[in-house]
Amino acid sequence: MTLAAATNENLAHVSNVLIYSAMAVYTLAFLAHIAEWVFGSRSAVGRTAAALTAEAPARPAVTVKKAGGTAVLERPEVITRAAPGSRDVPDGPGAAGTSEKGDLYGRIAVSLTVLAFALHAGGVLTRALSVQRAPWGNMYEFSTTFGMTAVAVYLGLLAAKKNVRWLGLPLTTSILLDLGLAVSVLYTDSDQLVPALHSYWLWIHVSCAIISGAALWVGATSTLFYLFRDGHEVRLAEGRATGAWDNALSRLPSAATLDKFAYRINATVFPLWTFTIIAGAIWAEAAWGRYWGWDPKEVWTFITWVAYACYLHARATAGWKGRKAAYLALLAFACYLFNYYGVNILLSGKHSYAGV
Repeated sequence: MTLAAATNENLAHVSNVLIYSAMAVYTLAFLAHIAEWVFGSRSAVGRTAAALTAEAPARPAVTVKKAGGTAVLERPEVITRAAPGSRDVPDGPGAAGTSEKGDLYGRIAVSLTVLAFALHAGGVLTRALSVQRAPWGNMYEFSTTFGMTAVAVYLGLLAAKKNVRWLGLPLTTSILLDLGLAVSVLYTDSDQLVPALHSYWLWIHVSCAIISGAALWVGATSTLFYLFRDGHEVRLAEGRATGAWDNALSRLPSAATLDKFAYRINATVFPLWTFTIIAGAIWAEAAWGRYWGWDPKEVWTFITWVAYACYLHARATAGWKGRKAAYLALLAFACYLFNYYGVNILLSGKHSYAGV
């Protein structure tokens, strides 16, 4: 074995160690996010007590009624909705609720996520050094890089002061599933690519697909939570919002906020997904002598594009806003997932050599 080969093998081993280490820290972050939601829980009695003891000007107004010679101190009103029957609901306090302990666990969870991201990024980087190319030449490499990018999007939104800490729990859950599948089922030893993939378009086309997918994951998760929160607000209006599930949902941003956030994410990334398809067509012409060949990967990439185009169009159509548009967004993301897992594993085509 040459010195270069031995070095590459050592780098591949370091990459594996870093990925497994990142998984361990993501697990701790996952547990901390669960603790944030648990300790952030406040009972109806606790919320009322907090409202009664809140410092001015947050303290609800207390009115005194005089009935004859008797003064009656009325219970302060704790406002949870803008108006009776209105869907204009304020954002919830977040996963930590109004609990200091919950907030502490949330901060710990974010810190652990940052540490896990650093280990994760190190694993992806050393994998790239071991193969001396872009680290997304097969499903294992794509999955690990995709997970790293999804975490980067989340941390970037947090750094931009966006109210997205509630994304931490579904994020760490998804990343653990993604990396677990990558290391147990999709793992491929470091190796060079087939000649057709030796192109600078590998950096452009696949990196755009990864960034698009990570952002679309954020949009899909926000859409799913929008549906949950929307159902909660309906029950709230009907006086049926009780139990632990509704207590948790009450801490999320309002349905309107989640809907707007998901739309902005999807609308922002849609041009990049469009460019991903164009870049892939240009690369296909350079590699295979044609821009479009109805390969299963090409077909499902286009289907995903059409699904998101339908979603964006539905958002601009009065009769399809809200839940109907949300279902379209989730269907579109399901197309993205099938385009990756289903096409690569179940269908044969020119992209199959990327393999497992």
